[in-house]
Amino acid sequence: MIITYSNIRKIDTINKMSSTFCNSLKRVIDLIGSFTLLLLLSPIHLVLFILVWFFLGWPVIFSQERPGLHGKLFRLYKFRSMRDLRTRDGTLLPDEQRLTRFGRFLRSTSLDELPEFFNVLKGDMSLVGPRPLLVQYLERYTPEQARRHEVRPGITGWAQVNGRNALSWEEKFKLDVWYVDHRSFWLDMQILFMTLAKVFKREGISAEGSATAPEFMGTKEK
Repeated sequence: MIITYSNIRKIDTINKMSSTFCNSLKRVIDLIGSFTLLLLLSPIHLVLFILVWFFLGWPVIFSQERPGLHGKLFRLYKFRSMRDLRTRDGTLLPDEQRLTRFGRFLRSTSLDELPEFFNVLKGDMSLVGPRPLLVQYLERYTPEQARRHEVRPGITGWAQVNGRNALSWEEKFKLDVWYVDHRSFWLDMQILFMTLAKVFKREGISAEGSATAPEFMGTKEK
């Protein structure tokens, strides 16, 4: 086959149409999946709302700005899992001191993340994608690591089913970028099923020596 400019344009058009179809299908699955799960899990949401209020107080829902698709900021919602304990100057105490036994249970079972289905319904997130991290990390990524924002962030992702917080930041970001390059309907289905198994096994919940995960300070140049 002789490669011509016309053939290249046709291939590019086909690739764009395929990508658009895959993105549209993914969004339909996100809408149906998040709406269905919100309905089915509504009794659990109500019970958790009462328990968080009883054990941790108000507010029950933790919200924070996170970067989403192309780094655009959105407000993430989760059930609160830490107490608001601060020093005299108003600085938050370390996670280890603020995370209660009940909070550890919420995190180990991923129940604290149930309100994120509202973010999926709104279109800020997807069921599957790189996890939305802190805003201050945006300026610390390498250009390759920043590619994780080429897709919507997810409730679960390729890094979460391959080690979660037991991985180093660099390992997580490599897995995130791998997902961006290889994402497909079948890969998303595989990740969702693997997530169910990981939740029951409660693996990779925290990094070694940390209650959650250490702060990402940037990747040092070798």
